[in-house]
Amino acid sequence: MTANQTMTIGTAAGVEAWDAPARWDRIRESLKLEFGTRTFDSWLSQLAFVGLEDDCAVLSMPTAFKADWVRRQFSERLRVLWAAGGSPVTHVRIETGAAVLAPSPIADAQPVAAVDADMPAEVREGAHLNPRYTFEAFVVGKANELAYGAARTVADGGALTFNPLFLHGITGLGKTHLMHAIGWEFRRRDPDAKVVYMSAEKFMCEFLAAMRAKDTLSFKQRLRSADLLLIDDIQFIGGKETTQEEMFHTMNEIIAAERPLVISADRPPQDLDGIEARVRSRLGWGLVADINPAEYELRLNILNEKVARMGGDAMAMVTPEVVDFLARKVTGNIRELEGALNRVIAYSRTRGQPIDVDVARQVLASVLRAHTRRVTVDRIQREVADFYHIKLADMLSARRARDVARPRQIAMYLAKRLTPRSLPDIGRRFGGRDHTTVMHAVKRIESLRAGDGELSADIERLERIIDA
Repeated sequence: MTANQTMTIGTAAGVEAWDAPARWDRIRESLKLEFGTRTFDSWLSQLAFVGLEDDCAVLSMPTAFKADWVRRQFSERLRVLWAAGGSPVTHVRIETGAAVLAPSPIADAQPVAAVDADMPAEVREGAHLNPRYTFEAFVVGKANELAYGAARTVADGGALTFNPLFLHGITGLGKTHLMHAIGWEFRRRDPDAKVVYMSAEKFMCEFLAAMRAKDTLSFKQRLRSADLLLIDDIQFIGGKETTQEEMFHTMNEIIAAERPLVISADRPPQDLDGIEARVRSRLGWGLVADINPAEYELRLNILNEKVARMGGDAMAMVTPEVVDFLARKVTGNIRELEGALNRVIAYSRTRGQPIDVDVARQVLASVLRAHTRRVTVDRIQREVADFYHIKLADMLSARRARDVARPRQIAMYLAKRLTPRSLPDIGRRFGGRDHTTVMHAVKRIESLRAGDGELSADIERLERIIDA
């Protein structure tokens, strides 16, 4: 059966025509909505429907590299889309070939530059860029706007006023996402650019393997000739002197050649344990951009963006109230936040109906308990006292001076927002104060935040510090 034929299948109502090419057009539209224009144009627009072989849909990609990537990243989703709605298709096979269909409205869109088949092997296979990690899929907020802006500047490919770009933050906040996005945009602007992305751990393993094989020259040339070099999680080479030596010289050559270098770690250069002083100095030579834990507004935007990308039943299953609940309660990192959303949607789908906040609270009980253990009133008091440069004892004292009373009220306000403690319990932890004192503090800070942008910014910063 070819792509231009229809198939008859038995149904409860009798026999009806099943138009496979038309089904493929609908699947393409779903893929574009689900994964976004950039990912679709880069990886899926060239995916062609060849035909049906019994219960298997045969698809084609123009190169072996692209076919392999689509198999690993999208084959299960393709199978689900083909099998939905009583379709006879239960399997999908992706082959390498030049088979194409007549142009469709989606196929007619101009694709951005993807990995080209005639590029050198090290460019096609060494970059390892995730098609989901693009700038379009990255949600920007106060916590990451500096890092995002710097990443965009590098990706534009023009002359840089800084080099390297050093991104740092705790795990799960988007460092790797930004690095991949830089790679994709850089390659889109210059399809012939040699982009190399690797983790520091992979750098170490490949360098040691090259040493054992007595072929370090090839390793050096591959990295030092890159038009854009991205090294992730550099903290993992702490204490590895030989690897650091090679890393140092690689960075020097890239920078001296005025080619962009992007490095990431879980902490700023000066705090990297086991990293030589000269390497730390080089890392901090350019622009150091931190990514902080996401504030409430950013968490909310991330969730809304993810739900919109899922489309279909996800938007019906997750109510705005549940999204708001997740944004307020799951504050560890972005991975935890997205994991919580996926868990809620999966549970909702098993029930076949939307769920409310109470059910979401039950579904995520273990996640919420873990977060509650992380944030304590004691920690809030310590962080607020340190932020406002007062003594911790002042949190418990009877002093009413404004430079003490206002931080104390802010600490009470944060204790109410970030912990499950009751008002009387919070009052006891602030020197045995009455619950009405805590209630007054919470209302006072809420009122002040509405009209004082500086105070509101300070509280958001404190929330990020405490959540981290």
